[in-house]
Amino acid sequence: MRRRRGHAVLTPVRPGGRVCQWMLYALALIATLIVAPTAARACVEQTPCFLGDRSYHVKLPDTWDGVSPMPVMLHFHGWQRQGTLIVKHGRISGATRRVGVLLLAPTGRRKTWNFWSDQSEDIAFARRVLEDAARTYPIDRSRIYISGYSYGAAMAWRFVCADGAGVAALLAVSGTLDQDEDCAGAVPVRHVHGLRDTVMDFPMGPGGDTTHPVALWRRQNGCAGPPQEVRDWSVTKHDTFTRHVWRDCTSDKPVTLDLHARGHFIPRGWFRQQLDELLAEPTH
Repeated sequence: MRRRRGHAVLTPVRPGGRVCQWMLYALALIATLIVAPTAARACVEQTPCFLGDRSYHVKLPDTWDGVSPMPVMLHFHGWQRQGTLIVKHGRISGATRRVGVLLLAPTGRRKTWNFWSDQSEDIAFARRVLEDAARTYPIDRSRIYISGYSYGAAMAWRFVCADGAGVAALLAVSGTLDQDEDCAGAVPVRHVHGLRDTVMDFPMGPGGDTTHPVALWRRQNGCAGPPQEVRDWSVTKHDTFTRHVWRDCTSDKPVTLDLHARGHFIPRGWFRQQLDELLAEPTH
């Protein structure tokens, strides 16, 4: 283009100019292909990933190389919370991001979960979250962990009870289902509960049986009799636990129960400890 007396004048494109135009088109296409994965991963942390009228949040591990398959922890939030909190929660995302685990944090309708029935729409929604994330990120299918706190722990129990295929472990904090429920299969379980919990009341068993909170999973996994291990462990002087482990299970799916003397909260360091231990185990 040249100018004549203050006006722009278009000049014909020489044959070589068409070659330049095609080169520009090719470069633009290459740039689009390079940017596309980044754009697809734009919904991280406080930016939601939408699935129809619902959404979830993502927190990437600190040291992910952008290529290697990642273990996944899908976490159900507590009552009146949402995924935005989970991806910045020091005791949840603070653990996953440091041990190389991809955190997925779905948000419940009206900030809660329907864990009362095995027909809950939240079961299918959580499964869609996992599959949608797998279209964007390389996921290690042998290490999919389902977790939750309070109402979210009950929802995690519900999800695994109804659709536990492919779940490497359930990690639940201060929330259960009725121990008489029947589940579809066996899965490794790690549950922590406070003896003074009055929000999601500690599910004490007959005769003061403090191992009752995991009675369902002991029955489901074929873990009869007393635990094979009972020991105390701690993260800090304020966060101490008595651990009960049933390993002698016909399903080969162990059940672990951590008890503490306090109330309704996520204990400091508990998720990090569970993930460290689980990631050290061989995959099957």
